[in-house]
Amino acid sequence: MLLSDGNIYLDYNATTPIDPLVLQAMEPFYRSHFGNPSSNHRLGQYNRQAIDLAREQVAALVGCQSGEIIFTSGGSESNNFALKGLAARKVSKGQHIIVSQIEHPSILKVTQYLQHQGFRITFLPVDNQGVVRTDDLEEIITSKTILVSVMHANNEIGSIQPIAELTEISKRAGATFHTDAAQSLGKMPVDVKDLGCDLLSMAGHKLYAPKGVGALFVREGIGLEPLIHGANHENGLRAGTENVAQIVGLGMAAEIAQRTLESEMSRLKTLRDRLQASLKQAFPQMRINAGNTPRLPNTLSVSFPQLKALDILADMEEVMLSAGAACHSTDGKGSGVLEAMHIPMNYQLGTIRISLGRFCDELNVRQASTIMIKRISELLEK
Repeated sequence: MLLSDGNIYLDYNATTPIDPLVLQAMEPFYRSHFGNPSSNHRLGQYNRQAIDLAREQVAALVGCQSGEIIFTSGGSESNNFALKGLAARKVSKGQHIIVSQIEHPSILKVTQYLQHQGFRITFLPVDNQGVVRTDDLEEIITSKTILVSVMHANNEIGSIQPIAELTEISKRAGATFHTDAAQSLGKMPVDVKDLGCDLLSMAGHKLYAPKGVGALFVREGIGLEPLIHGANHENGLRAGTENVAQIVGLGMAAEIAQRTLESEMSRLKTLRDRLQASLKQAFPQMRINAGNTPRLPNTLSVSFPQLKALDILADMEEVMLSAGAACHSTDGKGSGVLEAMHIPMNYQLGTIRISLGRFCDELNVRQASTIMIKRISELLEK
């Protein structure tokens, strides 16, 4: 994506721009369709129907019933709701929760909170490609385990987890299974029937919808304790007048993603692989993280052992990338994900994440590749 200032945006895993069709669908609800969807008059009921349509659009993307979709303020709230809501409801059955070592902070921080509430947390390790081993779950899970949470695809390295196999193990033990699908939704098929999960989190701003809206799939029959209490919104699970415009935007984004998924997966993988090949040819010493396992088609995480990610980014302002959470600040800390994979610290600190998206084209990627190779070569020569 070429921005108005001439820079190239390749940080789609951090956030996506709003699709113009999504913005178009939202606009009337900021102007004329301002009614409260709980009102009985025509303006309110028009908005209620708009929410119902959006719920159907999101449900169609993940293969569930519309009544199993609960709208939230985003992926972090969905994750908090899934873990805290299930823990509160199931505490009498047991207090053991299992999560992977490479979860998003909106899972890991919740586990810290739950530990203070008396729950016992076990962290599933990953292999050197960032993938959970099913045998490890078999060994760790017990009849007292109430919840297992493993993300569908990792936001830093793109590794895809064996969710269907993990859910099967969890169900045999009587545990509820949650997956954070914020990064995978719209980039690869996500069907809750195939995955077998009971709870699935979504984030609008990873799907070309606005920031501040998301959803949680709650399989019929799964009980959650609400985080927000009040009136009987969202099937009584989340109080508060619905954010109609953003919910409409999420619905339209889900419809677009479902319609374009197959072609977009192929297009992005082709662009990603070309960029990967050009970088590897220029820098043979470069490590490709999760390069030998199924991963998101748009994601490329690479490490340069002789460099610091922040130095690479500072010298490459024309291309907008991420340090891949390898070094968010100058504190010298590495990535929890790469650490779980037992990647040496010098590689961790030299890791950048390139994530492509809908508005990237071949020219953008070719230009970015040229700029990156030039800047990194200059740094290596210093």
